[in-house]
Amino acid sequence: MTGFPPRSPAPGEELRPGEIHVWSIRLDPDPAEVERLGRSLSADERERAGRFRFDRHRRQYVVGRGALRVLLAAYAGGRPEAVRFRYGHRGKPFLESPAPGGLQFNLSNSDELALVGFVTGPEIGVDVEYLRPMPDCEQISERFFSESERQVLRSIPGRAKEEAFFNCWTRKEAYLKAVGEGLAAPLDSFDVTLAPGDPPRMLTLEGDAGRAARWFFHHLTPADDYVGAVAVDGGEWVVKAWSFSA
Repeated sequence: MTGFPPRSPAPGEELRPGEIHVWSIRLDPDPAEVERLGRSLSADERERAGRFRFDRHRRQYVVGRGALRVLLAAYAGGRPEAVRFRYGHRGKPFLESPAPGGLQFNLSNSDELALVGFVTGPEIGVDVEYLRPMPDCEQISERFFSESERQVLRSIPGRAKEEAFFNCWTRKEAYLKAVGEGLAAPLDSFDVTLAPGDPPRMLTLEGDAGRAARWFFHHLTPADDYVGAVAVDGGEWVVKAWSFSA
């Protein structure tokens, strides 16, 4: 999937069973849009935004959180400023009051782009990474990837090696976010596909191919120079994607 068509979320957004919705969010809109989205933030979010040392990071946080609130209000009802969060033991956000139908979501950002994924039922993990140059990607993989993943990465030539590295990283991160562990769990405790063009999937989970086969993965190319992934436990899903437009 390359590029997300622009669309404005509307009240009563329908998320049908068997669907995953993914929205990309540009984190560098014009100042008026930053100000508008920032008005919906809670007091603790404004306090957190004020602690960022650099204006760029403050803007990215405000836009990401404001757009997330707009999207959650569209799916769950109510006003963006009325959305309330609770947090898991590793900081993963959830709606404070369960939404009708068991709405789940996850947010990721890298450089000037964020992704938000929505599903009903199981928890979802989303990750996005900016495809920056990674001349040391093989060395990094030696620290974090499984042996089989390192072997595949070594065999891939040229610039495709960096793409493969980020394919692997986003799939691993999406899975860990779906289970609520972030980078607390060992990245080499499971194997994923990573070669460009290979279907995204988990091959083994703690050595068990059966457990791995339960997981659904989807590869995303939300914008030029970005790659992303979605992970959900169980089932087959239809993924629909858009670019957030206020």
